Amino acid sequence: MRLGSEAPGRGPVRHPVFARYYARASAGADTRLGFAGVRGRLLAGLTGRVIEVGAGNGLNFARYPATVALVVAVEPEPLLGRLARESARRAPVPVDVVPGTAEALPAESGAFDAVVLSLVLCSVRDVARALGEAHRVLRPGGQVRFFEHGSGGGRAMRLTQRALDRTVWPALAGGCHLARDPVAALRRAGFELGPYRGLSLPEHGPRLPASYCVLGTAWRPGGGPGAS
Repeated sequence: MRLGSEAPGRGPVRHPVFARYYARASAGADTRLGFAGVRGRLLAGLTGRVIEVGAGNGLNFARYPATVALVVAVEPEPLLGRLARESARRAPVPVDVVPGTAEALPAESGAFDAVVLSLVLCSVRDVARALGEAHRVLRPGGQVRFFEHGSGGGRAMRLTQRALDRTVWPALAGGCHLARDPVAALRRAGFELGPYRGLSLPEHGPRLPASYCVLGTAWRPGGGPGAS
């Protein structure tokens, strides 16, 4: 449930209460709920220049492989940005943490070999615009690695997710939405879907409205898997 942007192109996002909660809860989720292993699979094999959208407190940074030349990590929330900069100093690869929103990435067109989306599409205000920006900054044939949560479960769970989205959940969870479909959104944005699979987190525990996740790869047309 990473913070995205509250208002496209209008300065930093401020969710100080949720940011403090997220900074504590996300570390526990890595160790107790199975998120750490998923992060490792998300980033395995990446090379070249990478932009991570909505980097939060930087939990992905320690898992980037040495084949990555540079990570530009965009984080709009000031507290999480500060924590991300602390994490960047301990990262095994160069990481540059910058302010910015998913809908207006501070990067040149075609500048990156890969875009990383990690628990961010749930909370961006304009998913189509955010993915349009991801498409813009990615070189032709470059890849998107995504680990997102969204709509899932049976009919009762999906109804619950939609009801929470219409009422209390976004206000309580820093703009997060539970019922979005990240795979469909990537298709609509013009990406070619590579391999992806659904998973539930925690791996061994109750199924909650935010448990239904997807992990996978997509491509900007113009190359393909062999072009990365």
